[in-house]
Amino acid sequence: MSHTNLPQPEDVSPGPPQLSRQIGLGGAVSLNMLNMIGVGPFIAMPLIIIAMGGPQAMLGWILGALIAICDGMVWAELGAAMPKAGGSYAFLREIYGPKGMGRLFSFLYVWQVGFSAPLSIASGCIGLSQYAAYLWPPLAARVFPSVPLLGFLHYTTLSAASSCVLVVVLLYRNVRSITRMAWVLWVGVVFTICAVIFAGFTHFHPALAFTLPPGAFRMDRSFFEGLGAATLLATYCYWGYYNVSFLGAEIKDPGRNIPRAVLLSIVLVAALYLLMNVSVLGVVPWQEMHAGSTPSAKVAVVAVLMQRTFGPFAARVIAALVIWSAFASVFSLVLGYSRVPYAAALDGNYFRFFAKLHPVHGFPHRSLIALGSVATLFCFFDLPHVIAALVAIRIVLQFLLQQVGVIVLRIREPERARPFRMWLYPLPPILAFAGFLFILISRHQAIREFSYATAVAVSGAVIFLARSRIRREWPFATVDGTNG
Repeated sequence: MSHTNLPQPEDVSPGPPQLSRQIGLGGAVSLNMLNMIGVGPFIAMPLIIIAMGGPQAMLGWILGALIAICDGMVWAELGAAMPKAGGSYAFLREIYGPKGMGRLFSFLYVWQVGFSAPLSIASGCIGLSQYAAYLWPPLAARVFPSVPLLGFLHYTTLSAASSCVLVVVLLYRNVRSITRMAWVLWVGVVFTICAVIFAGFTHFHPALAFTLPPGAFRMDRSFFEGLGAATLLATYCYWGYYNVSFLGAEIKDPGRNIPRAVLLSIVLVAALYLLMNVSVLGVVPWQEMHAGSTPSAKVAVVAVLMQRTFGPFAARVIAALVIWSAFASVFSLVLGYSRVPYAAALDGNYFRFFAKLHPVHGFPHRSLIALGSVATLFCFFDLPHVIAALVAIRIVLQFLLQQVGVIVLRIREPERARPFRMWLYPLPPILAFAGFLFILISRHQAIREFSYATAVAVSGAVIFLARSRIRREWPFATVDGTNG
């Protein structure tokens, strides 16, 4: 019998590596929670108390949770409808038109990821180093105390940068092994926060937790400035519920699992945060965090709690577990954001250098290394400025565009398949938009952070327009594609 019509072995080509759907609901929730919890609540709690001047700072955590739920509805609907690698890049491109404004907005989103994602990663590494200094106080020393230009450099900075490098090394492998690693890290994260809650409530003093300063709820300018600053920090701690959307091309049954992972992680983490805050306030007086009379209470408050409840050994154990949690969060952040430049480059709307997967393990290795390198550099900056800058940049160039965009898409394409349709539409995007605007404009130093976002947007727009002019693409092309 002739076999001339059958493909011969030399004709069979495996083709280029592709992302595959290997992450189920459990893995998606664990990756989200890793991203959300991390070191954020452990370093932000004293900063939020300082922002509002007392335990009324719980309002910042509650308002942050409400904004997260409303915005989570937006992510859930868009993620289920467009389960692709890159998350917001795919959303903005599709919503605003892949050959028009969507091309600009999606490019600006990826451009800002080059700044905000490393800032977010660096904030986790800096927080990790603060708790490492609690365990090993010599880390807080200056590296070059007698050198004027290098006097700012501490060993904690070097430990933060080193942890960032280690995460990149661990992520340099296929997603199946990463998912298994994520479960191990998740167990440590949940155990840490539950241990803090247990210690606090077993030694709880209501008078400490609920004694308010005079005029705590006086509705003046300083109250709303403090609430804005507290909500910004709380929002930073909640962010990460959308991480699963960046892995949309790797999620099993994305129409069901993406919305569930987003909303479940918000509810679970919000409950844990609120319980932890109350438990800590019932043991460590808020006045210590506010006045800085106990320095450790400002940088390692949960370790102070464990020292006062179960002794120094327990304090060292919890500090080590917080370091574990911080490392797990950075791990999840780098994993999710490394998919964004790859997706944009594959689409032809970002630098071609990133449009490659590892030839053996099938992950975007160039994007991973680039983000990790920039994040390592950002580890040399001050933590509060890092947090404020990343929140402002991301609100302006990502969240507000998506909240408007989900309404635009509903109006323009009402018949589009939506496996998940947000509840109470259109209230969630409207309330989320209003909440993020409040965070942007209410704070004392809002102009400074807004200028960062403006600089990133302007520089990205200039690069996009210059490239479009050279390529004769929108907005410099006529309908038939010629130069306009």
